[in-house]
Amino acid sequence: MSGQSITDRITAAQHSVTGSAVSKTVCKATTHEIMGPKKKHLDYLIHCTNEMNVNIPQLADSLFERTTNTSWVVVFKSLITTHHLMVYGNERFVQYLASRNTLFNLSNFLDKSGLQGYDMSTFIRRYSRYLNEKAVSYRQVAFDFTKVKRGVDGVMRTMNTEKLLKTIPIIQNQMDALLDFNVNANELTNGVINAAFMLLFKDSIRLFAAYNEGIINLLEKYFDMKKVQCKEGLDIYKKFLTRMTRISEFLKVAEQVGIDRGDIPDLSQAPSSLLDALEQHLASLEGKKVKDSTAASRASTLSNAVSSLANTGMSFTKVDEREKQAALEEEQARLKALKEQRLKELSKRPSFATTDTSPVSTTAASISTAPAIDLFSTPSCSNGALKMESDLFDLQTTFQPSMPPGPSIATPWGGYGAPQGPPPQSTGELHVDFESVFGNKAASSSNLDTDGGILKPTMAGSNQPCTQYPEKLVSDDLDSSLANLVGNLGIGNGTTKK
Repeated sequence: MSGQSITDRITAAQHSVTGSAVSKTVCKATTHEIMGPKKKHLDYLIHCTNEMNVNIPQLADSLFERTTNTSWVVVFKSLITTHHLMVYGNERFVQYLASRNTLFNLSNFLDKSGLQGYDMSTFIRRYSRYLNEKAVSYRQVAFDFTKVKRGVDGVMRTMNTEKLLKTIPIIQNQMDALLDFNVNANELTNGVINAAFMLLFKDSIRLFAAYNEGIINLLEKYFDMKKVQCKEGLDIYKKFLTRMTRISEFLKVAEQVGIDRGDIPDLSQAPSSLLDALEQHLASLEGKKVKDSTAASRASTLSNAVSSLANTGMSFTKVDEREKQAALEEEQARLKALKEQRLKELSKRPSFATTDTSPVSTTAASISTAPAIDLFSTPSCSNGALKMESDLFDLQTTFQPSMPPGPSIATPWGGYGAPQGPPPQSTGELHVDFESVFGNKAASSSNLDTDGGILKPTMAGSNQPCTQYPEKLVSDDLDSSLANLVGNLGIGNGTTKK
């Protein structure tokens, strides 16, 4: 089965209706498509683990629920998504998993739908066991071995003897579960199992690096340990040599499937003489007869062994650092692409200038005429003053009321407006001659309607009135101007001008 199934689409739609974006994304990441979970879905879920308002138990339960599916594809992708969040998500996600008594109960999982289902079911059972062991390890030591600080001052190098002897076996168990995946290059046949293998490969590098540093610390303390501790330490070291052989085989598979050789660390085994020296020291503590060995030769053997293991640790660290650098460069490239896309979107948007020709500018000498579809346009006069309109949305023009006859109309600024003639008709605009409709003819030489006494106030947009207005204040003589104003006020109060 390839592509999203009808069930996938219906399930995602159900979560869309309920408003659960997290559950919807989990379904998107674990569809029936035979390919690894998509990066955009994994990135979103990682982001969710970092958000304090996201319910981590609900997120985990959504993943657990998907593992109850009968399809090996859905179950495998659910495990991959969980593993991805354990590695790259917020630590509180793995903390929650570690707090549960059980995680994945897939030891008997089997997809009988086809031959591929039989083959992949085997790896699902092994993979789920590793994830369970990874969570148990965190529960026992309260940190993740793959994320622990490494180096001379790292956690495993500075651990005391008692704690070290208890911690290294926990790493061994997790390493065993990882290596038990036991896949060869011919079995990596699809994108799902390949995605799982890549996560296991990265875990193996970091896990073995911590394991290696624990062994270095163990060897440095070995000749100062008590007899019981030496016996435990020798057993741990022998198991380490076995696991070093197995990790070498695992890394060979990684090289065969196309992982760059530079991303695969080199393993340097300690000289075999070290094992002899360790066994001889334990035998001497037990009172057995051993061949004589000087302290100088023993120190030399130990120094060589520690040096070899340190080189192995440096090789693992370099690979880990290279991966981190690659991830950082990828993130920077992604952010750069997002920034460029954002700039393109902004460049396509219309700009709203606030110059003198802008309708929002109050210092302009004139206001430009906007397109006919713009309800908020403000027409202008030819001489820079405002042309009278009846646009209710225009705050800077005069509103011409159509009211019953009565006293003069107060202006928006208080007081009474001076009577003015009707505005001229301009082409391209709708004007209704109310006087012709109702049979009223305005006097040609008077601003006052002889029948209704309706004043038509106006407000100029500048100090100079429009040239279309027939009347203007007399500015040549102050006395004449004052007399004209008094006459206008008299008309506004209902008196008759003689």
